[in-house]
Amino acid sequence: MFTHILLATDGSASSRHAAALAVSLAQVHGAKLTALYVADPYPYLGIGELNPGGMQAYASAGQQLAAQAHAEVDALCRAAPRPLALEVLLVENTTAVQGIVQSAQELGADLIVVGSHGRTGVARLVLGSVAAQVVAQSVVPVLVTR
Repeated sequence: MFTHILLATDGSASSRHAAALAVSLAQVHGAKLTALYVADPYPYLGIGELNPGGMQAYASAGQQLAAQAHAEVDALCRAAPRPLALEVLLVENTTAVQGIVQSAQELGADLIVVGSHGRTGVARLVLGSVAAQVVAQSVVPVLVTR
C-alpha cells in the first residue's frame, strides 16, 4: 500500500517510537524509508549578521543533532529482520512543519510518520504541536504516534 514513507525525526523519545513504527511499516509494505530532520532557522537574525560565528555554530549543532537522529534510525533499519536501506535528509532554514510538508510533496512520499510529545492544555497552546500542524497542512496521509 505504501511505497515511500517519510519519517520526521528530532531524536526525541517520541520520534524514536515513531522511527520503530516507520521501520516496521516500511518492512511490511516493502516501502522506501526517508528520515527527515528539520533544523530550525537561526533565531537571532540581527545578532547573527554581526557574529557569523554564532550562525556557524548554530548550523553545526543542527547538523550534529541530525546526524545523531539519523544514526538512531539507521541502527533500527540495520537491526530489522530484513535490513532496510535508509535515505536521510536534513532541511535547514525553515520551520519543522514547512520542512516536513514540503519534503513529503517533493519526495513523492505517500505517508508521513511523526511522533507527538502528547502535550495537552496550556503546554500545547503555548508550545504548539508540530504533529497537529502537519496533519492540518499535509495533503499526504500522516500517522501520528506517541
